[in-house]
Amino acid sequence: MAIYDPRKQPSPSFDTHNHLNDDALYFDVPAYLGRAHEFQVLEMNVVGCEKEGNERAIKLAEENEGVNAIIGYQPEDAPKFDDEALKTLKEQIKNPVVVGIGETGLDYHWDTDRDAQMKAFYAQIELAKESGLPLIIHNREAFDDVYRILKESGLKKVIIHSFSGTPEQAKAFADLGYYVSFSGVATFKKAEEVREAAKVVPLDHILTETDAPYLAPTPNRGKTNEPAWVKYVVDSLAETLGMNRDEFADQTVKNAHRAFLNHD
Repeated sequence: MAIYDPRKQPSPSFDTHNHLNDDALYFDVPAYLGRAHEFQVLEMNVVGCEKEGNERAIKLAEENEGVNAIIGYQPEDAPKFDDEALKTLKEQIKNPVVVGIGETGLDYHWDTDRDAQMKAFYAQIELAKESGLPLIIHNREAFDDVYRILKESGLKKVIIHSFSGTPEQAKAFADLGYYVSFSGVATFKKAEEVREAAKVVPLDHILTETDAPYLAPTPNRGKTNEPAWVKYVVDSLAETLGMNRDEFADQTVKNAHRAFLNHD
């Protein structure tokens, strides 16, 4: 890990998507939050994927300043989604610490029941419509269906989580007015296409995230990712876009406030 120097304190960053509720991180939350604060990562969204993860996300948000919860059922856990799960989500989103629905979407990489994925996806789209909360999208090898369904839905506040597609796909989502969030993938040596994609997204619709404990960025690739390391995503994207690092960080925080907290 880079050595923190308080004399060279960077502008704050916002990790818009992590899984601090995952077993890999959950039992040492104070340490991870402490390191995040050292790296000036002062705000974050903890994202649920199923029942227990949703409950943990809410608990962490209730107990820690600067932490928000996003709750839903990811494609891999879609078979667990039923009427009772939907009823629970409808109650949980009344909690003011909940700032989004998801992550949801489609994942055709894994052999998960596609009918179950579709059912969970459509239900969470309707929940986003009813609540006015943003919808956080997981898209893996399913661009055509995800794009079609979202466009038909008419939703306006959508976040494409951990974008790893082509510049053309990024532009398609951006043209619908969606936010596009970049994770540690943008720092990988061979991910030039993802960095090119960042160039076609309007600056006021770019978000940064870690997806911790997954997708640790260079120079920590292969390690257990953590919220502090969104710093490296910000650094990489600022360089890609030819921007001053702190100005870019300030812009992404402003974007996150608009996307999740309804203020600039």
